[in-house]
Amino acid sequence: MAAKFPPEREANLVSSASNFDVKITASAPTFGLTSAQATSFHATLVAFTTARTVALDPLTRSPANIIAKDIAKASLLAAYRQLAGIVQRFPGTTNFTRSELGLPLRMHPTPIPAPATAPLIEVKSVAGRTARIRLIDAANPTRRGRPPFTNGAAVFSFVGVTPPASLSDWKFEGNTGRTSVNILFPDTVASGAMVWIAAYWFNPRKQAGPGSDPVNAHLPGGSVSAIAA
Repeated sequence: MAAKFPPEREANLVSSASNFDVKITASAPTFGLTSAQATSFHATLVAFTTARTVALDPLTRSPANIIAKDIAKASLLAAYRQLAGIVQRFPGTTNFTRSELGLPLRMHPTPIPAPATAPLIEVKSVAGRTARIRLIDAANPTRRGRPPFTNGAAVFSFVGVTPPASLSDWKFEGNTGRTSVNILFPDTVASGAMVWIAAYWFNPRKQAGPGSDPVNAHLPGGSVSAIAA
């Protein structure tokens, strides 16, 4: 779990803010700040550490001094958050810079690439005008489910003896997050007609992987074939 910023414990807050103070005082423009902002922050930090010392000393500890310390702490936290926000948004700030200043790092997620493999398609059955298919992860054919980092598959159909080379000439049946899919062919498709099915996986950004080899089947009166070469 990432450390809370600014630190909650006063001792840790003093240590963190002091490090921030030293760095920005030495080179405010490097961090997207002005010298005036660095000077103001230093004064706010000194006011808090002085008030805290008084509030913690048994000889000077009193309700009034504790309140004064808490007020100074609130001012320091406000100034710390404000300047830290400026530094975080500064175009020149890197995670190395953030680490130097004790600021939270920014993690950049690794983009998920487009799927590298095409699904295998198994025609499970043809009943009436509905073909039931199963989409299979080619890298793990015995495992049920989609390949890792895929969000679903786009499924296509074609009616005819020879399927087109480009999926743009097929009928788009829809996107699915499931691996078992029913495809309903309309009544206008003749009984015994040869139908073809193809698909591709896509990732969460809807980037498509390669298209599958098409498989064919016949509507009632025909037979299911193996994957076409």
